[in-house]
Amino acid sequence: MDLEIGLLGCGTVGAGVVSLVRRRAGKVADMTGSRPVVKTILVRNLDKNRGVTFEHERLTTRPDDILRDEDIQIVIETIGGIEPAKTYILEALRNGKHVVTANKDLIAVHGPEILRVAEENHVSVLFEAAVGGAIPLVGPLKENLTANEVTDLKGIINGTTNFILSEMTSRHIDFEEALAMAQELGYAESDPSSDVDGLDAARKLVILSSIAFQTEVHLTDIRIEGIRHVRAKDVRYADELGYVIKLLAVGRDHGGELTLAVRPTLIPKVHPLAHVSDAYNALYVRGDAAGDLMFFGRGAGSMPTASAVVGDVISLVRNLKLGYVASSPNGTLTAKPVVDREDDRYKYYFRLVVHDQPGVFASIAQLFGSAHASMETVLQKRVDGGCAEIVIVTHELSTTTARHLVDELQHLSHLQAVECVMPVEPVTE
Repeated sequence: MDLEIGLLGCGTVGAGVVSLVRRRAGKVADMTGSRPVVKTILVRNLDKNRGVTFEHERLTTRPDDILRDEDIQIVIETIGGIEPAKTYILEALRNGKHVVTANKDLIAVHGPEILRVAEENHVSVLFEAAVGGAIPLVGPLKENLTANEVTDLKGIINGTTNFILSEMTSRHIDFEEALAMAQELGYAESDPSSDVDGLDAARKLVILSSIAFQTEVHLTDIRIEGIRHVRAKDVRYADELGYVIKLLAVGRDHGGELTLAVRPTLIPKVHPLAHVSDAYNALYVRGDAAGDLMFFGRGAGSMPTASAVVGDVISLVRNLKLGYVASSPNGTLTAKPVVDREDDRYKYYFRLVVHDQPGVFASIAQLFGSAHASMETVLQKRVDGGCAEIVIVTHELSTTTARHLVDELQHLSHLQAVECVMPVEPVTE
């Protein structure tokens, strides 16, 4: 028996889905008695070469050929963006169709509404591919780890920025050159803002935190900082001090209060996340029963994303055979405030540019001392123009103290600039 699928969009991910559904259809039929078949594909241009040969699949430019086809039970959305994807998905759900999507932007912003409509219409929405490409993250958090209270999420969940920072580390090049390489290789868009400014990682953190912490999280809850200000010299100093720099997404449950952030962070070289390089992603999860777990793999690309999409389709086919509908991965949500915890304590990395004159470091040390901020490591390097760079890694201090230091440093007459300030992730907590 065929189980008919409608595919919205046929770019690189959509073409990968078509190929993978064909390759796995027989195996799925053997497991479930139902053979998934892509019946109709919505495209904008019927004549475009999509890198896949279509056999029985029908191409159309009319959404209703999928959304109103009573024989289509599952709709896969790979269009991306908010509209028209949201409109199509909501209509599919209201017409009694199950939905699989890889659309992180849509789920991060409108996920609660979409899940509510799915529940009202007794259908499922699955979105494993929206977060980690081929890396199983949503499934383990909503199924395998439900016996745990998850207290910590931290990870490298944007492949573009991880590639850029990895190239800056290995090739000793600056941000702009590494970004150009990422664009040339197809890892970064012509407008890379969503990636390098931290928005892509923040949207993924919204989804992961909502599931892990069983609460509704919004993009505005997350403190977001990108990597544009990270220079090659910061990468070099971090290496000299025993760290690597990564764009780290962090979610923590402090006994019912959440802190959520995406920001460049120094990670000790002995930490497992320090060894996640190139365009790979990884997520570190801490559960009260399971302890520390790490998920690792390719977080984007045609076939890795298609793998997660088709995995969701296979899960749906199994569920349909059992008469089971899983519309919401979150279950019952508990209201948890998201706060900016001023007393959270981290080590901090400061890079200062100062006029190279006697007494300058003494004034900086006095300022740190008056704020009860002790210095763990100090580097001083002479640079051009009669200036010096001072790099300081502090012992642990509160977020409030770190911000106070940045403000107070600006008033020093011999200071030229506070060039960079980043937290340091501890090895263990």
